[in-house]
Amino acid sequence: MMAENSTMEVDDGADATVSMADVQNQAAMQARENQGVLAPQFPPMKESSAERLGEKKDEFRRIKVPQNRLTPLRENWENILKPVVIHLKLLIRMNTKTKSIEMKNGPDTEDPNALQKASDFIGCFLMGFAIQDAIALLRIEDLYVDTFLVTDVKMLHGDHLSRAIGRVAGQDGKTKYAIENSTRTRIVMADTKVHILGSYANIKLAKNAICALILGSPPGKVYNRMRTVSSRMNERH
Repeated sequence: MMAENSTMEVDDGADATVSMADVQNQAAMQARENQGVLAPQFPPMKESSAERLGEKKDEFRRIKVPQNRLTPLRENWENILKPVVIHLKLLIRMNTKTKSIEMKNGPDTEDPNALQKASDFIGCFLMGFAIQDAIALLRIEDLYVDTFLVTDVKMLHGDHLSRAIGRVAGQDGKTKYAIENSTRTRIVMADTKVHILGSYANIKLAKNAICALILGSPPGKVYNRMRTVSSRMNERH
């Protein structure tokens, strides 16, 4: 191998030491291949100065408040401040000019994901969920919110769209409550948007039931299916 590499032509004026280094690198690569070591060899990463000194980068978030959620936000402002300021140790304020909530890391913030958790919590409340349900996002790790449009399931317009939304809600919200109780989720319908709060598996069950109603399945058939799902979930737990 070394004999073959030594016969490589070197251009006039080229640095001989560079050519020898290339030959040595090629020989080392060939040796690793012969030994079955195909993974590249990278030097260790060096910590940045901020990470080495333990400095925290100042982050800032701004969440726009919809017009229809201004009054509920005003009524529940104290309940929102407690988990954000006391538990997550963030700085928060309401900007009345831009009608948005502004948050940033404080000097006592310890959790690097605190800002994201607070954003998810407030965003969940602004979607229309109750404050107790939104706080569950901070306490339980495997909860998240899934959002989709009724028109994503089936292209409907006018009265057909209104009837599809009515089938999902049911009379006095009975169908929606039945799906929530059977799948252990929380559902908010905002015009043509459907927000579902829960674990991944439970959201999938609730979404299947809602999609069936949108596609035209009678509520009685969906009730029977939800009753079966509920009994199976009770057996598991």
